[in-house]
Amino acid sequence: MQGLMMSRELMISDLIEHAAEVHSTREIVTLETDMTQSRYTWADCAVRVRKLANALKAAGIGKGDRVATIAWNNARHIEIYYAVSSIGAIVHTINPRLKPEQIAWMVNHAEDKFLCFDTTFAPIIAGVHKACPTVEKWISLTDDAGRPESVPFADDYESFIADASEQIEWERFDENTACTLCYTSGTTGDPKGVLYSHRSTILHALAGCQKDVIGAGGQDCILAVVPMFHVSAWGLVYSAAMVGAKLVMPGPGLDGANLAKMITEEGVTLMAGVPTVWLGIYNYCKEQGIKLPTVKKALVGGSALPESLLRAYEQDLGIPMQQGWGMTETSPLGSTYAPHHSTDLDDYESTVPHKLLAGRRIYGVEMRIVSDDGDVLPADGETSGHLQVRGPWVASGYFKGAGSDSFTDDGWFATGDVSALHPEGYMEITDRSKDVIKSGGEWVSSIEVENAAMDHPDVAMAACIGVRHEKWQERPLLVVVPAEGKDPSDAEIKDCIAAKCAKWWIPDEIVRTDALPIGATGKVLKRELKGVYANQYEKA
Repeated sequence: MQGLMMSRELMISDLIEHAAEVHSTREIVTLETDMTQSRYTWADCAVRVRKLANALKAAGIGKGDRVATIAWNNARHIEIYYAVSSIGAIVHTINPRLKPEQIAWMVNHAEDKFLCFDTTFAPIIAGVHKACPTVEKWISLTDDAGRPESVPFADDYESFIADASEQIEWERFDENTACTLCYTSGTTGDPKGVLYSHRSTILHALAGCQKDVIGAGGQDCILAVVPMFHVSAWGLVYSAAMVGAKLVMPGPGLDGANLAKMITEEGVTLMAGVPTVWLGIYNYCKEQGIKLPTVKKALVGGSALPESLLRAYEQDLGIPMQQGWGMTETSPLGSTYAPHHSTDLDDYESTVPHKLLAGRRIYGVEMRIVSDDGDVLPADGETSGHLQVRGPWVASGYFKGAGSDSFTDDGWFATGDVSALHPEGYMEITDRSKDVIKSGGEWVSSIEVENAAMDHPDVAMAACIGVRHEKWQERPLLVVVPAEGKDPSDAEIKDCIAAKCAKWWIPDEIVRTDALPIGATGKVLKRELKGVYANQYEKA
């Protein structure tokens, strides 16, 4: 016997109309590409979403067509998110930090029909447009006066929507219809497209609203530093509309000074970003002797949270940090830190070890670890294995059938992370499968070595890689970027590592560099370091 409940599709169009009606006066504040500030309400946003949707349909965009964006976090980008998906088309967000040839490859693989871009990225468009034959229309996210001269073939956004109607009757269609396409960073082989659905996106936004996940509410003011061009800004654009939160979109102003200014002026209560962003804000606050009293929580993801940064925020600035884990394939929310009644006691020190883990898995995401042979391993907090996940907002395959070996026959996604699962639901990432170091038949956690090294106040960044070794097969090598004007000794750095890691994990050598190679998503490109230092231990 089935329940007698209405079968109503989960639609992104319902979300923007809900925000317009119920949260009509709540604001979206944007720092534009010219560094001026604009603001309007969710109701204003909805009007422009309808106009854009009508303009797109009139221009020939239909169901399943791909509309690409190369844009900052700003109001026009939000409008594109909602308008394109709500007419059954697909928003293809492109990371502008990729190489031009990679961007052209993605545009062609996605078969994008329109491409919308911020003026910052006009040089990219000027360089790749001839290599993108599927694109029929290029749209500069400006008015006519602001259209860059380097792309004379582009239309401007404001003219494009100017004459379109403000009224629309949104069509209902299958909630499993695709809404957004986001490619992985392609660190190994070609990038792979992850195709989100209306259903997965709405369920993911609902999950994000849980108190122990992101926990945004109607009284919150959210600073969305996590980019809309990568994993939909962690779903914040949708969660904020759902609960009526105020959104602060920093555009290109991602330095500590700009972000601290927006936090202070707009009364930000919740902010989301990667560790390097939070370090920039912290350094600016220390230089200026200021604090950010309105902020109740800083969400951190993208790479491991160093303990030194955690303590700086929580003990110095008084801002709680919440680490999370996710991937393009998980929409991205998979786990976030939430205190456990039996492990996180009243004293602060008891919480630190758990805050440095990758969080506790959230409802909707299942996790397991397996051995090299595929056998399921125990969740005892000690055993490490290859992490696999499944859930209603986890990818079941890649666009156009790429990378099928990442999906198991029994319905799990192989993340590529090496992890330990704890009995209380905590997940601990010890490495990436491709970065794992196996020395003398035992695994060395490169992440733990890096974090321990960065406990030294004179180490700005660190990367631990496995290097070929005649006796031990591999040995860890540490590459460090010293803090400006500092020169920590090998012994001092090794002492920091020894305080937290097994003795045999301590790298045999430490090399210094001015900068680490960083990929398009802000992560260290260890494959490049392995190429540079491949023979470091050949005489050992």
